[in-house]
Amino acid sequence: MATSGILLVDKPGGMTSHDVVARTRRVFGTRKVGHAGTLDPMATGLLVVGIEAATRLLTFVVGADKTYLARIRLGQSTGTDDADGEILTSADPERVAAISAGEIATGVAALTGAISQVPSAVSAIKVDGRRAYDRVRAGEEVVLAARDVVVSRFDVLDDRPGDGGVRDLDVVVDCSSGTYIRALARDLGAALGVGAHLTALRRTRVGPFDVADASSLDDLAEARPLSAADAAARILPVLEVSAQEAVDLRHGKRLAGQRARLEGPRAAAIDPDGALIGIVERRGDDLKSAMNMPEGAS
Repeated sequence: MATSGILLVDKPGGMTSHDVVARTRRVFGTRKVGHAGTLDPMATGLLVVGIEAATRLLTFVVGADKTYLARIRLGQSTGTDDADGEILTSADPERVAAISAGEIATGVAALTGAISQVPSAVSAIKVDGRRAYDRVRAGEEVVLAARDVVVSRFDVLDDRPGDGGVRDLDVVVDCSSGTYIRALARDLGAALGVGAHLTALRRTRVGPFDVADASSLDDLAEARPLSAADAAARILPVLEVSAQEAVDLRHGKRLAGQRARLEGPRAAAIDPDGALIGIVERRGDDLKSAMNMPEGAS
């Protein structure tokens, strides 16, 4: 039987998230592999991968907030809002050079906090059952609906001139799930009147998981996935349950009148042996399983 657990992978540039999943399937000898949150081929960094039964935990990771390091090039806009697209506009180099630090700070501040963001047309969002990027590549014009996101941190780490009259900003962004960093670059460039696009992107954190703890693709064969119990305890509060409560939860029974044992809406139920029984949630005054792990797989 293949290992079950959560694997942290440092995705290299030039490959898709699906390529990482395919490599993981081969290395761990199982088809049951998934990931929590796509990274563009250009992007590098943390991909949270579930193997076997632990794929059930991915739904609780997908919505976690994230941290990115990015490079925004002021002075050029592209059709994809990143370096993979064709350059559509180029600003006057003197205008780009004349942008003050204060103007940049004002533009960044307007894109910080709770904002409404229109995702890049070349994205994995589905429009009538098809990915937006597939429609764009087929020559269709795609305009996606704005969505509410939260950018809790948007800091400029470095500001320097680039080749050809452009200007490169190195930034760090903490944001809610569903935030498009390419769109932040596009919107900052629009606000400054010179256009902009993303030239580098690296995801360094997904919720409680950090890229510093991730394995490279070359080291997957030696990588040791986090157990489902360990991973769940990082994602959610822990509810310690007795052996009998574990049996009851596995059989779909509620823990009657136990609502007060949960401070939040959900928790990871872990038995006396340290095994993850599943994820429990409040139902009235009771606790009930929202997801159960197969016995022996936690």
